[in-house]
Amino acid sequence: MRLARLGPASREVPTVVLDGKRLDLRPITEDIGPAFFTSGGLERTAEAVAASSLQPLDGAADLRVGAPISRPGKIVCIGLNYRDHAAETGAAIPTEPVVFLKDPATVVGPFDTVLIPRGSTKTDWEVELGVVIGRRARYLDTPDDALAHVAGYLISHDVSEREFQLERGGQWDKGKSCETFNPLGPEFVTADEVGDPQDLRLSLSVNGVQRQDGTTADMVFPVNQLIWYLSQFMILEPGDLINTGTPAGVALGLPDQPYLRAGDVVELGITGLGSARQPFEQA
Repeated sequence: MRLARLGPASREVPTVVLDGKRLDLRPITEDIGPAFFTSGGLERTAEAVAASSLQPLDGAADLRVGAPISRPGKIVCIGLNYRDHAAETGAAIPTEPVVFLKDPATVVGPFDTVLIPRGSTKTDWEVELGVVIGRRARYLDTPDDALAHVAGYLISHDVSEREFQLERGGQWDKGKSCETFNPLGPEFVTADEVGDPQDLRLSLSVNGVQRQDGTTADMVFPVNQLIWYLSQFMILEPGDLINTGTPAGVALGLPDQPYLRAGDVVELGITGLGSARQPFEQA
């Protein structure tokens, strides 16, 4: 299944996308967030779709596309998880996942404007596979158990301010948590429809120039290993988001370091998950 949220920010309507139509999910749930995943929302949605009991959302084509999930309980990010990205930044290949947290308030829609922070000179792009947790994961025994805890996947743009991240005290969260720094979507796609998360192509362009073109097969730590690993250090709750890292081609790793400026437009996509487009403006 494919889920989307449409409407003004903070007032989005949950929908399921079926044969090009946006079916109103409000008879099933008020929103697509932690409570939805905890309470069996995906199963109820599947039953409603099978019973043809949902109606199209009036005027859906004219509505803003919001992030396909509401604010997650936490966003857990993985750094340097593609070998080519680690190489372009001059970092060693990690022997364990590099973990940091990102403010959940950074989540915005896939076509929303992203704000370049005041004082920023090094705002950078990162296309990433976002993993949404569907079942509580705590001290999983092996990576083999992990994918059963995934609800689905979406496109995540882990926008980063490199000076704030690397040169202003060495605190990664600070360069990752500026407002609007995590566009998501356009759709949340359930795990059964995506299949193998290590067989997806990611791409990103800036002002029409392709900058990133990679595959999740090149992850240092695949999705199942990341979930297992994280569960040894924290409880992953339904609705939590994991940003799984980015391939090579970020501004930080390019010779001319063409960091983002007001007026720039970033377009990104992942196989089977759709595409997104974000204009950048000065905060």
